[in-house]
Amino acid sequence: MSLGIVVLGVGRWGKHLVRNFANHPQTHLVAIVDPHEEHLTACEEKFTLDDSILLTESWESVRSHPGIDAVVIATPASTHYLLIRDALHSGYHVFVEKPLTLDPAECLELCQLAEEKGRQLFVDHTYLFNPAVVAGKQAIADGAIGNLRYGYAARTHLSPVRQDVDALWDLAIHDIGIFNTWLGQTPTCVRAVGNVWLQPEGRMEFPSDRPQLPLFDLVWAALTYPSGFQAQIHLCWSNPDKQRRLCAVGDRGTLIFDEIRKDSPLTLQRGTFQQQESRFIPIEVSEETLPLDTCEPLGRVCDRFIESILTQTPSPLSSGWVGLELVQILDALTRSLQQEGKNIFL
Repeated sequence: MSLGIVVLGVGRWGKHLVRNFANHPQTHLVAIVDPHEEHLTACEEKFTLDDSILLTESWESVRSHPGIDAVVIATPASTHYLLIRDALHSGYHVFVEKPLTLDPAECLELCQLAEEKGRQLFVDHTYLFNPAVVAGKQAIADGAIGNLRYGYAARTHLSPVRQDVDALWDLAIHDIGIFNTWLGQTPTCVRAVGNVWLQPEGRMEFPSDRPQLPLFDLVWAALTYPSGFQAQIHLCWSNPDKQRRLCAVGDRGTLIFDEIRKDSPLTLQRGTFQQQESRFIPIEVSEETLPLDTCEPLGRVCDRFIESILTQTPSPLSSGWVGLELVQILDALTRSLQQEGKNIFL
């Protein structure tokens, strides 16, 4: 069986989705939609596309095509809700870039609609399919770092700078998703503070009935989990010190996922203390690079979407319900930003 796919949006990330679905043995591209003609032209030049694939600037022109089984959405977050709702009402399965939407109420509505229509709603949380994240979850479950204490992460770079969402909504979802997956929990309390430098007049494209927020370039986010585990996340798109690093600390070591270290992205630094009277002596100190499967995470994501459709089974990592959880956390962090770092309980 070959599923017919339409890709909406072929900007920086959408092109990778075109490549994966064009090459998947169980899918074929029906159409590629983007309002920018130059994006369609670049996509056509980059990939060897079958002549039967429709290239169009309008979703309306192809939405009733009889060969569509699923819609892949890689458009700005503010457009997700209406596009997803329309696709589900049209009877299509949906794959959408994170975040699901910018509003928890909209997310809930879409999750319920997908269930009502018997369609898969799948959110592209690519990092949760990364071999390092999968291996890290297993290492923690195996007790590699002992009893969990706290965590920290940094996701910084110099561009791209978004104009539709701030650094929190652009970047934090990855690290929150990883911490949630590694812990098997979701936060009960969050807080955040931030700074705006680059676009002081810019505003988040939230629905019109919600307060319009500045486009924060820097955000410090704090998450507290039911177990007492606390995580600090540093997010910035105005920092030339590029970091993609997340750590979980236990009483017997630290698990480090450092995406920049291509040769050893997941390492385990072991160590604890032996107390001698009033002194604490480090013991059992060692470092180990954990072995990982070799795969492209996005390729695995696309494959799991197809699997979800064929088996009619929501993904435990990327269902709409998981997307809703993460949007609820981001929404709470946003409310904390509005209130200059007030604790928000979930």
